Amino acid sequence: MIIRSLREALSDVLHDIWTSWMQYLFEKCPVNEDGTATISAWAVENWNRQIRTSYAELTEKEKDSDREQADKIIAALKDMFEVVE
Repeated sequence: MIIRSLREALSDVLHDIWTSWMQYLFEKCPVNEDGTATISAWAVENWNRQIRTSYAELTEKEKDSDREQADKIIAALKDMFEVVE
């Protein structure tokens, strides 16, 4: 039962992370007349660079973005297990 609850709690957090990313993506991509969106060249270049870069080699600003997402997972785990610091 605890594994199922943990799975659901983490799935909820991961969905929130995904929706935040998609919102950011659509804010950065112009919407065309036909309803499609175009990823700008600067974004393709930047995101491809990040894909090819290990976490250790990211900039501190990029690491901070990943750390913010990790904090959401940690918060869900704390809530699930009532961890006290």
